[in-house]
Amino acid sequence: MFKKILIANRGEIACRVIKTAQRLGIATVAAYSDADRDALHVRQADEAVHIGPAASAQSYLRIANILDAVSTSGADAVHPGYGFLSENSNFADALKAKGIAFIGPSPVSIEAMGDKITSKKIAASAGVSTVPGHMGLIEDAEEAVRIAAEIGFPVMIKASAGGGGKGMRIAWNEIEAREGFQSSRNEARNAFGDDRIFIEKFVTEPRHIEIQVLGDQYGTIVYLGERECSIQRRNQKIIEEAPSPFIDEATRYAMGKQAVALAKAVGYHSAGTVEFIVDRDRNFYFLEMNTRLQVEHPVTELVTGIDLVEEMIRIAAGQKLHFDQEDVTLNGWAIESRLYAEDPYRNFLPSIGRLTRYRPPTEGARADGSLIRNDTGVVEGSEISMHYDPMIAKLCTWAPDRLGAINAMGAALDDFELEGIGNNLPFLSAVMDHPRFREGRLSTAFIAEEFPDGFAGVAATDADERKLAAVATHINWKLQHRNVLISGAMDNHHRKVSRDWIVTLGNHAFPVNVCNHENGTAVSFDDGSALAIASDWLPGKPLAHFQLGDESAAIKTSRSGTGYRLRWRGMDVVAHVRSPPIAELARLMPKKQPPDTSKLLLCPMPGVVTTIAVSEGEPVEAGQILATVEAMKMENVLRAERKGTVKHIVATAGMNLAVDELIMEFD
Repeated sequence: MFKKILIANRGEIACRVIKTAQRLGIATVAAYSDADRDALHVRQADEAVHIGPAASAQSYLRIANILDAVSTSGADAVHPGYGFLSENSNFADALKAKGIAFIGPSPVSIEAMGDKITSKKIAASAGVSTVPGHMGLIEDAEEAVRIAAEIGFPVMIKASAGGGGKGMRIAWNEIEAREGFQSSRNEARNAFGDDRIFIEKFVTEPRHIEIQVLGDQYGTIVYLGERECSIQRRNQKIIEEAPSPFIDEATRYAMGKQAVALAKAVGYHSAGTVEFIVDRDRNFYFLEMNTRLQVEHPVTELVTGIDLVEEMIRIAAGQKLHFDQEDVTLNGWAIESRLYAEDPYRNFLPSIGRLTRYRPPTEGARADGSLIRNDTGVVEGSEISMHYDPMIAKLCTWAPDRLGAINAMGAALDDFELEGIGNNLPFLSAVMDHPRFREGRLSTAFIAEEFPDGFAGVAATDADERKLAAVATHINWKLQHRNVLISGAMDNHHRKVSRDWIVTLGNHAFPVNVCNHENGTAVSFDDGSALAIASDWLPGKPLAHFQLGDESAAIKTSRSGTGYRLRWRGMDVVAHVRSPPIAELARLMPKKQPPDTSKLLLCPMPGVVTTIAVSEGEPVEAGQILATVEAMKMENVLRAERKGTVKHIVATAGMNLAVDELIMEFD
């Protein structure tokens, strides 16, 4: 067994590898860039080595720097994690040449499967179902348009060396094919240093389902069931689960056998994932093989009980698999939610900054039989940088059945305290409560179909509004009574707290009557209904647990002006609790209008301007490309919302801009 492992990665996956290595008694070495000097993985490892500047191209992607770190630390093995150099055959070859074990597959397997064009040819020859497409290299946009038309729209334009949703575009017509080819090529060049592009038929109503394989160096290869990865945005997975609610035993067996056949065709060993697109009739087609540990591997670990990182280490050390296919069983259901530093209210644009509060739910078993797991690479006070992937954590739940796992996830998301930057917690909560998701009617178009206009928060139902109004009343009642108890009041001036209040949420007003009741309060509405409330809420406590009649709820509370901001299950409301006379006066107050920015192009996310596509004085049409901004390794195209003329351009290519910083203005 190895004595010391260097992790050539960062963030949560570095922490994940460290956890297993330490359990096995193996010393660990963290590699870190300037931006990660104080990162969690650096603190958790036994030792750490600096590998270069913040930009990944000068640190985590630079093979020479990693090799120097291996030499300096005396590590005898390297775990690449995912992303960065994890699927770089040159890196694996370089380690092999120095006698250092690469905890992953052989360079030959990486090279064969890392090139999506080559991998599809190998898959076809191994008897694996493949999607129709053009497997040759495409030189320019015009050739891409011609090939796309021959295959038939819609098509998927993909980077040959791509992954993680980068370098991928769906084109429904020739215009989108032309633009998509160039954007995919740019992203691929920047993310992977390889701008080769290929095109294949886009399967409509597809599900993205993948098979986890694991093989040793002695020819034994098994599959560990499937993962459903259909909840995606911009081809980036957001929610994964195991098993899939769509796959039956016969399909699972057929997909597993093909995945194993492909792995054997390239002499594969270590953990790997064979991804498939599955249509409505359960026909499945090979998509790609990831020759590394997947981001979503925890859900497989939770339903199989197999530590994939441990198995990778043991296989790389020359040990045989200690189980066969017959020993693999799927127990219960697991779901993973990826917490991203992105603002769901601004079309999921990247968000950077400091985590002013980071309190994940307690990991481990819960009273209802569910299980919570949180894989993360940050702590409270950590900085989310523009240089790397925006993932903050991977929150996982397990339960005996799917609805149990979904309910556990909904509760865990409510319990997750995350402040300081924009994040997708509200959106994840919305998906957990979405009827279509709960029924398992999924496709990769789920988000586009169910949130076509983006995400504006979950609209509270009448019942939810009453619950939140009661919560606000309860908080106000406690605060009012606390104020009465303040010492130093004049004799004969003891204030009595009124029981009658008006609670306003948005355009709805609820007259309520409140009184003490057992361990909390009782809130009565004017229609005669009432709700008993008990809570552990205290002033300044940002997360409180409320018992609302028979229902338990974890609600984030804070002051917002004179009101109370309440966040629960994707809802984000401000409730004002006022006396009836004050409520009547507030109703008459004019509402402040937002500033007019219709003639301004503002930077929608913190990032680097890569191109300015227009010039001052130039007339533009609606939909015309104005500029591109790169953030979190993704290229974002900014287009004109309406016809106009460019008056003044402030930004230039190469500039770093903050959110809402001016790029240009129009007449």
